[in-house]
Amino acid sequence: MYSASVVMMVGTPLALGSYWARLATAAALVLLVIRTLDEEKMLSTELAGYRGYMQQVRYRLVPLAW
Repeated sequence: MYSASVVMMVGTPLALGSYWARLATAAALVLLVIRTLDEEKMLSTELAGYRGYMQQVRYRLVPLAW
């Protein structure tokens, strides 16, 4: 779900040709990264087996990058 959101957030300003939308997208991406890290921290402490899952799945949002 988050990966699809990233694609949509990046693609919309490009399709519209809006520089202002690119600034909003950059801010939204920073907030998404912060939310992802916070959510991952919560899941690793409260959900049994999530640490094992984190070791198996190396990438969070962007395959082969992050």
